Amino acid sequence: MTNEDVIDVLNDLIENCRDGEYGFKACAEHTQATELRELFQSRARECNGAALELQSLVTQLGGKPESSGSASGAVHRGWVAVKGTLSGYSDLAMLEECERGEDVAKARYKKALEQDLPASVQMVVTRQYDGTVRNHDQIRLLRDRLRAQD
Repeated sequence: MTNEDVIDVLNDLIENCRDGEYGFKACAEHTQATELRELFQSRARECNGAALELQSLVTQLGGKPESSGSASGAVHRGWVAVKGTLSGYSDLAMLEECERGEDVAKARYKKALEQDLPASVQMVVTRQYDGTVRNHDQIRLLRDRLRAQD
């Protein structure tokens, strides 16, 4: 892979992190349970930290780091608001949207890991992917618990 290719992969992941950050913030604003609000806010901070780490790698590689989310992420955040309005911003609806967002994040990280990245970049991307998987599994577990209560 050329340096430019690696930078493109990293910038895609930065967009992914920003999408996650904004999505978790939106869900935190619309959830009723304090525990979920705190979880979503924590996940938003983690996404921000991951983006900053990736931006640093892009800069080290001589590139210009992405600073915002993607157009599809903006659509997702809009869908969170629409779905929340239609469902009364239920905690279950917010968890379902977070899980959907984490599905997208996992796929983007998996695609990045299929690339021939330099070892130091691969290590960071793998660690962040593992965190995304953990986030997804936790969100899914919480969603399943809420579904069982209904």
